[in-house]
Amino acid sequence: MELNKKAFIRYKLLNSSFTGLSIGILFTIYTPLDPSIYSIGGILLAIGMLVIAKFYESILNIRSFFIISLLVEIVMLLTILIFLILKYSLTSALLIYIGYQFTFIFGNYLVRAETLVAKEKEYLGRIDISKQIGYIIGLCLSFMFYKALEYSFDITDNKDQINILHYFLISLQVTIVIFLINSFKNINLSK
Repeated sequence: MELNKKAFIRYKLLNSSFTGLSIGILFTIYTPLDPSIYSIGGILLAIGMLVIAKFYESILNIRSFFIISLLVEIVMLLTILIFLILKYSLTSALLIYIGYQFTFIFGNYLVRAETLVAKEKEYLGRIDISKQIGYIIGLCLSFMFYKALEYSFDITDNKDQINILHYFLISLQVTIVIFLINSFKNINLSK
């Protein structure tokens, strides 16, 4: 298995665009959660990151990087589906929070593995530039989206705006999964 460099750059651009586009939704979605949940989540996050770090020797390779990246993207897709099905509720807030915390557990690993898989300094720079451009694009789209709903459609309720945004997020996340899969050549998961 090897990295398709051009496709991976596009994947990172879209992935960061998703982050920028969705950054503000969590404040509203998490409203039903008790603040103590964040402490428990933080503790579990730190423990999870410790456990993952213990396995670096066996998982810092391109095959594991692909599988874990795909797992993280699928969990993100599931959080969007959970919201679309359960809407605003304590259950959806808790499930979405758990999903995000689960993906954050792999944050350090993904950065380390990306560095090892990408290898070349110049290419790593291109990846980081792509991430930042994607993030800026996502933030700009988010701002324009909310303002368009407000001024063109008179939709000013935060919950309504976020609900509508999720229909765009689901199509973007499906595209991200496709781009991730296309970012790897000769995928063989049977090893």
